[in-house]
Amino acid sequence: MAERQYHLKFDGSNAAAVDAYVEYHRIVGDDDGGQLMSPEEYEAYKKKVIPLRMKNRLYTSYTSPTGMDCKQVGPETPCFCQHRYKQHQTDFEVIPPERPVNLPCRVKGCRCVAYHYVPLNGTQPIRCTCKHMADEHSEVKPFVCRKAGCTKCTGFNSCFTCGCGVGHRDHIMIIETAEEREARGHPVGQATPYAAMGGLTGFSSLAEGYLRLDPSGRGAPDEEWLNQPITASDNPFLRANVQSIMAHKMAKNQSGMDQEIFDDMEERVSARRRPGESDMDYFERRYQERLKLEKAGPSRDIQALRAAPRKAINAPPPKSGRGGKKGGPGPSTSRQ
Repeated sequence: MAERQYHLKFDGSNAAAVDAYVEYHRIVGDDDGGQLMSPEEYEAYKKKVIPLRMKNRLYTSYTSPTGMDCKQVGPETPCFCQHRYKQHQTDFEVIPPERPVNLPCRVKGCRCVAYHYVPLNGTQPIRCTCKHMADEHSEVKPFVCRKAGCTKCTGFNSCFTCGCGVGHRDHIMIIETAEEREARGHPVGQATPYAAMGGLTGFSSLAEGYLRLDPSGRGAPDEEWLNQPITASDNPFLRANVQSIMAHKMAKNQSGMDQEIFDDMEERVSARRRPGESDMDYFERRYQERLKLEKAGPSRDIQALRAAPRKAINAPPPKSGRGGKKGGPGPSTSRQ
């Protein structure tokens, strides 16, 4: 393995040439057919294609029924047909008015007529209820199994559950314009000349939806949510660091008399060990305090407390969008 490793060094001019090639590949993609364009052809290509991408970019995402984009599709994201998103048609001079928008595969011999994302279970494609992998099914709807001897499969249908807690069968593919995405209240990022950017709008787009704290996921927490008093029902990490959090607040407030600093004083006192208290006595006392909080008052939802102790984040209201006229086409959706 060691003999296959290379350590390359470039001077300024050669490094610039590498950067230029990377830029070329991001803009052109597979449109050159494997043959580098001449400088004249490259400039003509950019003048023709880049304005279209700036104007008619399509945002592609694998979305849960709640509207959260669980997966933002990028250039290298594979389709059900095993080809990448960048190998599908993503550039349009005029966006088709039909919904959903089909993005056919451009690889010779591939029968895929519309891009469909299939999640992975670790590093492997998810399985169908017929016990066979997704890549063993046809790339044409309803994605019937091609495995010899499999006669019961009538179409790909997986019991896989996404990280958002919703099954794969309940997710939909959304292919939408910038105006339609803004109307859903999701970010569109900055205009980019690169090919097949799909739903990528920033580094956070590379994470799964439930891990993102931006409008394309579940919404950025506001100050009220972040500054909630810590209670016995909160995450153990917060409870373990309650004294450090208090010290930080005290350091920010020089007078030390800000009432907000003392909002969770009860939890700070309770979190401290009492003289002569054993480990079992300490944890039993904390457990009983949590039960008491769960039973206290009808205003506290016990089931919601168990699922997510801190208050839910209110999703931002959808924006009207530049193209939010009545009767206009909505985002392109297709159920997996």
